[in-house]
Amino acid sequence: MSPAFPKAIFLKDRAQMLARARAFFAERDVMEIDVGALVRRAPLDNHIDCIGVDQDNGFLHTSPEYALKRMLASGMGDCYFLGHVFRKGELGHLHNPEFTMVEWYRLGFTFEQMIQETAQFLFLFFGEQTVRHLSYRKAFEQYVGIDYEKEPLSGLHKLTNSDWDRSTCLHYLLSHQIEPKLGRGELTALLDYPPHEAALACMVEKQGEWVAERFEFYFEGVELSNGFHELRDATELAQRFALSNAKRIAEGKAPYAFDEPFLQCLQHLPNCCGVALGFDRALMLKHQSGSIKQVIPFAWDELA
Repeated sequence: MSPAFPKAIFLKDRAQMLARARAFFAERDVMEIDVGALVRRAPLDNHIDCIGVDQDNGFLHTSPEYALKRMLASGMGDCYFLGHVFRKGELGHLHNPEFTMVEWYRLGFTFEQMIQETAQFLFLFFGEQTVRHLSYRKAFEQYVGIDYEKEPLSGLHKLTNSDWDRSTCLHYLLSHQIEPKLGRGELTALLDYPPHEAALACMVEKQGEWVAERFEFYFEGVELSNGFHELRDATELAQRFALSNAKRIAEGKAPYAFDEPFLQCLQHLPNCCGVALGFDRALMLKHQSGSIKQVIPFAWDELA
């Protein structure tokens, strides 16, 4: 019996779920775009590191986002990517340096419509579930017992047993005290992130508070997706990129060059919402597996 045989049932279902995912988008007239894996510029995110190829050929992409947005700006219309992406140093029961991502964009969708459609996509894996909306503020109140804006830095240091800056403390509390409790027996959409967590999302004012139109879905304590009402202001985005690079430098990482063609395309980017979703993680949870390595053909430590 082949040593790989125990994975056969998972790989058969993997193939079926890939087909179901593509059918989901075909039914909605969303076109698949097979963007290339090589990019000349790395995306600017201080939490994500790229796998370099060489000086002439750039990097393996960590996401198809920049390419798809350039397509949208050229008039392509609703589109999606379903394929492999690559991230340096990500290895564990929820991570592999190469993994499968589903990312799609919808023109004219409201933020709420994008949340609803993402939930519908996740129903393919888990069946219909109760969907709970939880704000970043309420999550900190419920699971940490603090007002994240008013809690003094000294209090955050005590909670994290650290001397980190404010944003690092909050990120740690989110990942260690809040996220593992989300999506238990339901799908939880965490939304209304503070400005320092806006990433590439638009900002809106809600009840006197500026928040990012960003959401993340969780199921059984696992983060599955990251969605935005997409920012189209190139000046604002360049400022956020500069801040991200400054954080990379402060963390001892190499800064990345701006992707100028991407910034230039923003002036033509239509009003849209987008989301990136981890296919392997969703499949892992569907089968109640302990690791994504059980639902992919060859994990990093299984390669020759």
